[in-house]
Amino acid sequence: MGCICFKSRRRSSPPSITSTVIDDLENVRDDDGDDGHYPLIFREFSLEQLRIATDGFSSVNILSEHNDWVPNIVYKGRLGDGRRIAVKRFHRSSWPDTFQFINETKAVGRLRSEHLANLIGCYYDDNERLLVAEYMPNGTLAKHLFHWEKKPMKWEMRLKVALDTARALEYCNDKGIDLYHDLNPYRILFDKIGNPKLSCFGLMKSSHQGKNYSTNLAFAPPEYLCSGSVIPESVTFSFGTLLLDLMSGRNIPPNHALDLFRGKNYLLLMDSALDGQFSDEDRAELIHIASRCLKTEPEERPSIMSLMASLSRLQKRAKLWPMNVKGLMPPLEKTKTATETLKLTPFGDACSRADLSSIHELLEKLGYVKDDEARNELSFQMWTREMLENIDNKNHGDAAFLAKDFDTAIEFYTEFMSGARKVSPTVLARRCLCYLMSEMFSEALSDAMQAQVASPEWSIALYLQTACLIKLEMEDEAIEALRHGSALEAY
Repeated sequence: MGCICFKSRRRSSPPSITSTVIDDLENVRDDDGDDGHYPLIFREFSLEQLRIATDGFSSVNILSEHNDWVPNIVYKGRLGDGRRIAVKRFHRSSWPDTFQFINETKAVGRLRSEHLANLIGCYYDDNERLLVAEYMPNGTLAKHLFHWEKKPMKWEMRLKVALDTARALEYCNDKGIDLYHDLNPYRILFDKIGNPKLSCFGLMKSSHQGKNYSTNLAFAPPEYLCSGSVIPESVTFSFGTLLLDLMSGRNIPPNHALDLFRGKNYLLLMDSALDGQFSDEDRAELIHIASRCLKTEPEERPSIMSLMASLSRLQKRAKLWPMNVKGLMPPLEKTKTATETLKLTPFGDACSRADLSSIHELLEKLGYVKDDEARNELSFQMWTREMLENIDNKNHGDAAFLAKDFDTAIEFYTEFMSGARKVSPTVLARRCLCYLMSEMFSEALSDAMQAQVASPEWSIALYLQTACLIKLEMEDEAIEALRHGSALEAY
């Protein structure tokens, strides 16, 4: 049999992390007797090897049952060297094309991540299709989330599951595999010390002719229901349904969740077992992240990398709870000290504190002075040619901005800028604040930087960068932007 070798890049977890993870799961066990450290080498097994490892594919070793939608079974087994494995045995109709099976198996077999239950081998012949993966002894997320008896999963652990899953998906994206099929709590497994791992089986089209994306149409993305097609943004939608599971501790169909979002019935979305473990702000932020993932239009959903950044900030705050009663990060002391040594205008001061309400009020009062200066350099005829056809979008954006309907303002400002021939620093500044209000901090920083490029001597752009960097917890960079903004005003 052939053998393809890959050097493992997995890192062992520090003891402090290990103990925390174990404490956050119910009935974590390490009773499989598998204490060896085995190289992550992808290889082709013989059918006899896998038959022996699973005791003849005994029903005693079944880890997951099949059904009409997924006519496949996963067994646990043990190789001759003592290594525990998980073996997925497909119904032949799942993979009628042998070459497709081989190609996809080898592509997934090249992946090696500490956030995946990695694929380590396969077997195929005219009648059989089998995958072999690392064995995870502590069950699925569904078990710990939906079927706990005495110890519900903690808020911090739920955020870790979400963040590590996003990391696994982003790693796969980087390696050129941007679809994950049927992402759900049964696809997330826990290793012997309780760390969450994303099953590699979902990276392969493991159902009839490799075309079924979801085993439950109530949780499938809209584009799949309409056309049967899936795109990378479909994975983001499925990730949003996973966030709903983590928040609520139960399966909530996306349509029902969206009704709750619209009715602002946020308490109905949260698992009562989590009471006292998070702030209102953190709850609102996670709900906002989930609602963005569940957008009907794929292009409106966030990227996996953006999700990682948002979830990382939430996890940092969760580790401090309840040290800070409001659930916020402790004040940035360097930034506070810097403001005491600088002469700041009210706008600069508001940005140094990331006081978004004050920033909104001051931007509204500022109006379009900076844009007016730029327009004076053009003839009236040129300005009308460039702006009149698109001015309604800006006006609608301004009305939404004044009404604090920031999602709508983002939509109209984006439409305005896509049709404008000249960059508007003020519109960029306003959309930047809308992004800040919507917890989209990276997008906000991008707008503030573009505003600076459009108007290099405009202190407002640098002050807005300060607020964005504070939200991103980049303290040194925030201080530098604050100083540059102050220097421009002094000049």
